[in-house]
Amino acid sequence: MDSQTVAKLGLPALEKGWVWLVGAGPGDPGLITALGLQALSQADVILYDALVDETLLTLSDADKIYAGKRAGVKSCKQDEISDLLVRLAKEGKRVLRLKGGDPFVFGRGGEEAQALARAGVNFRIVPGITAGIGGLAYAGIPVTHRDTNHAVTFITGHGADGKLTKLDWAAVSRGAPTLVLYMARRFAGEIAEALLAAGRGSSEPCAIVSNASRRDQQVIVTTLDKLAAEAENAPALSIIVIGENVKLARELSWLA
Repeated sequence: MDSQTVAKLGLPALEKGWVWLVGAGPGDPGLITALGLQALSQADVILYDALVDETLLTLSDADKIYAGKRAGVKSCKQDEISDLLVRLAKEGKRVLRLKGGDPFVFGRGGEEAQALARAGVNFRIVPGITAGIGGLAYAGIPVTHRDTNHAVTFITGHGADGKLTKLDWAAVSRGAPTLVLYMARRFAGEIAEALLAAGRGSSEPCAIVSNASRRDQQVIVTTLDKLAAEAENAPALSIIVIGENVKLARELSWLA
């Protein structure tokens, strides 16, 4: 990003000894924010996640350290990542923690920020476009629409133990017309059963958006009673949306 643009926007500098936790968006590298580009241009070291489009890394001459976490794959431990962020910052490095989506939406950014705060390290949170909003937009599915819903619930499909999230699914079912589920493909069948038992309709529209906003994006439109079967064949990197909004994709699907 050129200096004239930076000056016009009044962007802060990534200073030595600071850590910026930056959301890179759901996949398309063009969805990173201006502050994210600023961090890429100024960082001494970048710790990046598995879901970050590596095109973004080519924009920086900084040292790069892979710090990704993927379900079912041996990966970095969270405390090791947090400790490394603290150590690098205390060495006077300008540190960029680049995370897929938004660092504060099911991204463990809060845990990393807590570690920095407790260690006395200066940090900035740079929000990103989360997959549950931006990824669905790339599928032509609005998260909200005044003709279909006035509330939406965001849910993670599994907890820290890797098992289905322990929730009152009957309350979840009643809570909002639109449900957006992250990291839920593996438990789609159990979730569908719980929602059906709570009174959601078997023909309620659902969509599985895989590799959202990427070149290989795939959208499977189905119904709640068939969600489990469709999820079995979907790519691992998927987000699920349940609700009448899904029908709008017929008209609003724009990505060629």
